[in-house]
Amino acid sequence: MDALTDLLRGVRAQGAQLCRSFATPPWGQRYAGDTPLILVMIAGRGGWLVVDGHEPMWLREGDVGLVRGPNAFVLADDPATPPQVDTSDADCDRWRLGTRTYGSAHDGESVVITGRYDVVGSVCDRLLNALPQVFVVPNPDEPCPVLDLLKAEVGRDRPGQDTLLDRALDLMLVAALREWFARPEANPPAWYAALGDPVVGPALRAIHDDPARAWTVGELAAKANVSRAALARRFTAAVGAPPLTYLTEWRMAVAADLLAEPGATVGSVARAVGYTDGFAFSTAFKRVRGVRPSDHRVVALRA
Repeated sequence: MDALTDLLRGVRAQGAQLCRSFATPPWGQRYAGDTPLILVMIAGRGGWLVVDGHEPMWLREGDVGLVRGPNAFVLADDPATPPQVDTSDADCDRWRLGTRTYGSAHDGESVVITGRYDVVGSVCDRLLNALPQVFVVPNPDEPCPVLDLLKAEVGRDRPGQDTLLDRALDLMLVAALREWFARPEANPPAWYAALGDPVVGPALRAIHDDPARAWTVGELAAKANVSRAALARRFTAAVGAPPLTYLTEWRMAVAADLLAEPGATVGSVARAVGYTDGFAFSTAFKRVRGVRPSDHRVVALRA
């Protein structure tokens, strides 16, 4: 399993909170809420993504904007246009024409689509921490069939629609994040950037593929065909932690998510991340996460 797949584990649309709006200048729409991640697309004439404290960002057709919550933001034909619609307003139903749709399809020169993601879990927190508060992934002037599908499908009411919209939104998110992390301005976390290193990359992928395995520095070094000392030096310099320290931190991130699952026990989670001794697992978890596994589970299940 590659690191981006690991980052996206748990970031999956379920009953996607999608909204489609038809807009003609001058138009402005305000969005707010505590959703951790919001995906934005504008078809047609395009528009501006405006977030307080950030320069306005232009969205062309096919571009994808992402906003980390709980930031409120405005989508508009011009950064100076005040919003006429507030989708967080309890009275916003007066603009609603049909399922997830605002405005008039006959008059709209732009089609605005937003998708809200609930991001749950410690592994997913690593994704959010790797992202800026707001950014735009440009479309490389290529056709975007998924956007066309979303435009057409989000206003319909047909069997299986929710599942189709969920998967289409997931596809847009994965494509956008993959493109973003490949860009020089993305400034990804050190461990993500280190995946391209010919020595560190194989060791990192081995850890992500099988965190439960009792890895030794020698076994990880063998993945890259280097000595243990060479791997330890290069890994620590690239990632910021020695190989086995990183392994423990990753195990505890995975364990934190597993502890939040119904039916899980501290013992079953300990075994899932490579610990046969529950006491050793609890000690490691508290050292890395600051709380006991049982206490973390109680809080996670209440959330």
